Amino acid sequence: MGSSTNKPELIVNGKRLDGRAFDELRPIKIEAGVLKNADGSAYLEWGKNKIFAAVYGPKEALPKHTGDPEKAVIKCRYSMAPFSSLEEHGRSGPNRRAIEISKVTKEVFENVIMSENFPGTEIDIFIEVVQSDGGTRAAGITAAAVALATSGIPMRDLPYAVSAGKIGEHVIIDLNKIEDNYSDADMPMAISPRTGNVLLLQMDGSLTRDEFKQAVEMVKKAGQTISRIQREALKAPYEKISNKYK
Repeated sequence: MGSSTNKPELIVNGKRLDGRAFDELRPIKIEAGVLKNADGSAYLEWGKNKIFAAVYGPKEALPKHTGDPEKAVIKCRYSMAPFSSLEEHGRSGPNRRAIEISKVTKEVFENVIMSENFPGTEIDIFIEVVQSDGGTRAAGITAAAVALATSGIPMRDLPYAVSAGKIGEHVIIDLNKIEDNYSDADMPMAISPRTGNVLLLQMDGSLTRDEFKQAVEMVKKAGQTISRIQREALKAPYEKISNKYK
């Protein structure tokens, strides 16, 4: 949340600074299977965000004592390239924010991957942000879900994620960087679309009960669009092959 003393005007003539309506997503593009050396991969552009996701495994857990004889161990690493934004990222290793996002992302996928099918193994998920403009944890989860699906690892669902938030009296969806910095609330959510189960819910700022309900409804409505784009990305390589032999 930004300081109220130097807070920029985020709503002008009933529109957000980038011209979007309060319930409007930024443009999203996803391409599946972009990395040849990964078992599963995806590239996502979401507004000005550009993100790669890669999946390796299931493979033997190393070191062996980290394995679980009853299920696969899920590991996740979220990182931002030093050139990904105008902000100073400090040392090249993971910072506290990256460690926290890696942890919550891992927990999202622990709830959907059928890890019991692969005892004694590990599944590695890498999310690399090469250009950042707000909402990268949600975009990374959305990309990683597509990467996991291309790997063939069985999942109970194909989760999506997006942030809702509040500017003044307005509840909004899909905050960009300036909105993320200066909004009154920012609430990233990840949802399992088949069941509607919430896999991730974090809050920075505050919402009233009614605002919270509205934000959740906006996330689920936006999720219909995000899920469709995920499915289309997964079908595209097969449609390309099919069209080739027509």
